[in-house]
Amino acid sequence: MSREFIKTMAPWEKVNIARHKDRPNGKYYIQNVFADFLEFHGDRTFGDDKAIVGGIAQIGGISTTVIAITKGENTKENIERNFGMPNPEGYRKALRLMKQAEKFNRPVVCFIDTPGAFCGIGAEERGQGHAIAQNLLQMSRLKTPIISIIIGEGGSGGALALAVGDSVFMLEHSIYSILSPEGFASILWKDGSRAEEAAEVMKVTAQDLRAFDIIDKIIKEPRGGAHNNTQKMINSIKKEIYDELNILLKKDKKTLLEERYNKFRKMGSFN
Repeated sequence: MSREFIKTMAPWEKVNIARHKDRPNGKYYIQNVFADFLEFHGDRTFGDDKAIVGGIAQIGGISTTVIAITKGENTKENIERNFGMPNPEGYRKALRLMKQAEKFNRPVVCFIDTPGAFCGIGAEERGQGHAIAQNLLQMSRLKTPIISIIIGEGGSGGALALAVGDSVFMLEHSIYSILSPEGFASILWKDGSRAEEAAEVMKVTAQDLRAFDIIDKIIKEPRGGAHNNTQKMINSIKKEIYDELNILLKKDKKTLLEERYNKFRKMGSFN
């Protein structure tokens, strides 16, 4: 496959589309891509984090565990969902559902849209770093197929905690990076106003990440972004998930784990 990609927009333009207030969120895709969704709640330790929605559903007759880091659709819901910034109990809920999927031989599909994990005092006291690290470890060993799709923002370890997948996809105008361009500019140049410049330097776009083999596929969006034709976007995502599941489900568990290990081991060898 060619690694040359035509960039039709500047990285900062893509950052703004990824953050667009009308962009479909993770919960929306669960409700419209899948059928018969049954939501599960809580991490069985502290509480239920509404920044992460998860449960079981059907896609093309395949029983699937589906998990999404989701933002709200309005100000009230954004506050309720902490603007898509999960607490540790959210990541523990996600891991609980993944382990359940492994037990019942269900594949896992993750939708990712977060500026990053919540960094408040309470989150740190309840083990934010440990919760993320456990997800990375356990997902690398999970004996069932995993598809991860970045649908908007993919920020830092908060995104990576659901992105250790056999197949990692990005929507055309989504972004994926170690932190926000504003945070990068503030740390590197002590000037958050240089975020647009930082977005260029950081290589945050789906096209950049595909060129580096960090992701496996770019899912094309309607002209101007997913929010401009949500039904077309739903149809595209549904087809990509269904087709990929039919490939992954044919692999035996040993092959699946070996390929997943080699995939992320290769990424760790970058200089």
